[in-house]
Amino acid sequence: MLRYVSAWLLYPLAECHQGRQIRAKVSVLRRHMAGSFAERTTWTKTRLASSLARAGADVPYYRDLFHKHGFDPAKLGRDLAFLQDLPYLTKDIIREQGHRLLSERFQPGELHVRKTGGSTGPSTLIYYSQEALDWTAAVNTVALEWAGKRPHMLELHLASRFPEQFPWRDRLKERVKSLVLNRANLFTDSFDPPALDAMWRQIRRARPYLIQGHPSTLYALATRLRDQQVGARGVFQVFESTGEVLDPRKREVIESVFACRAIDRYGNAEFGVLAYERLREASGRLTVFDGIAWPEVADHEGQSELVFTALRNDAMPLVRYRTGDLADLTTTPEGFSLGNVSGRVHDLVRIGARSYPTHYLQDLLDRIGGIDEFQVEQRSTGSLLRLVVPDAAQREAVSLRVRQWWGDDVQLEFTDFDGLVRGGWRNKFRYLVDAARAA
Repeated sequence: MLRYVSAWLLYPLAECHQGRQIRAKVSVLRRHMAGSFAERTTWTKTRLASSLARAGADVPYYRDLFHKHGFDPAKLGRDLAFLQDLPYLTKDIIREQGHRLLSERFQPGELHVRKTGGSTGPSTLIYYSQEALDWTAAVNTVALEWAGKRPHMLELHLASRFPEQFPWRDRLKERVKSLVLNRANLFTDSFDPPALDAMWRQIRRARPYLIQGHPSTLYALATRLRDQQVGARGVFQVFESTGEVLDPRKREVIESVFACRAIDRYGNAEFGVLAYERLREASGRLTVFDGIAWPEVADHEGQSELVFTALRNDAMPLVRYRTGDLADLTTTPEGFSLGNVSGRVHDLVRIGARSYPTHYLQDLLDRIGGIDEFQVEQRSTGSLLRLVVPDAAQREAVSLRVRQWWGDDVQLEFTDFDGLVRGGWRNKFRYLVDAARAA
């Protein structure tokens, strides 16, 4: 009964109290995605023409860019192919241009900042207006509907456990948020057997409809239960993969052990959720939310890199943004779909006697603040943690926090981006490298 109260009473009250407008956007997005692809494309032409006209008037970077290329946004109302007259936007350009990519119609204090991950290049700050954030929340709601979840059903979120306690106000705020959303957090920090066993006990007690988290986490749990011959079928119905690529092997093991449907999604800090795998459709293809961003692909050595143009964030409009992620983009009479997505790789790091997934380390180090990037080098004598901390005055405080957590189990080295070990296409770096590769 409490879950129904949360869904149909507490959520509207919380939305009104915070001055947000999410449910109305959910309705708009539902109608948009239910329309024909031809109708949606016609809408996109109009939307892009008006959005880029505003960007050309209010955003210093685009004002200069459009003038340099003689670009007229009104042409997009006739043909979206005119979008290709503009060059690609990259993380490096965003980092270089900074606030020149922000609309002058907004005050910086009005905006919400999000930090990108570093799996496809150095971390970057992305700014959202409140309305743009409400659109990302609306997308999340519609995506969960595609997974069969209704507002009164419980969702279990696999979250990172920090080695310190949050202030009581933050904990209270998170509890209220979880109550309103019918969501529970399950905190994890390790893939060691005791941690996995504790995770499974909590999942069995909660018996949620859907679990959301990194596939590497649930895969580690699935293999643990399989090897221990623990019956785990039917405890939850859907696993929603986030943050990493759901590769076929992990999907197969998770679905087999838990007798659930594993659903993939694709998103990033720059746009939010961009594509989702519908429950009623065959697995492996993700439907693109073309009401949120318009997709393209850029060729890189015979591979297709995903490119998106934002449709709902006028505060920091990203036009023809190269994500650094690879995928097949297919156009069908129903719309765009993605397949074979790759780009986000997370590893398992040994620090002292415990194993940590790199996404956990990323969450932990983000908590400190001031750290632009990190990398772990695994050595026979232990682990070396490289940190990019531009402000030298913060390094002592960062070092103290790291020592409080791991003591002498990790060596610490401060560096710049050039000091990170790189490799692969577009000279990417991995969060984890071994000493031989570093040499």
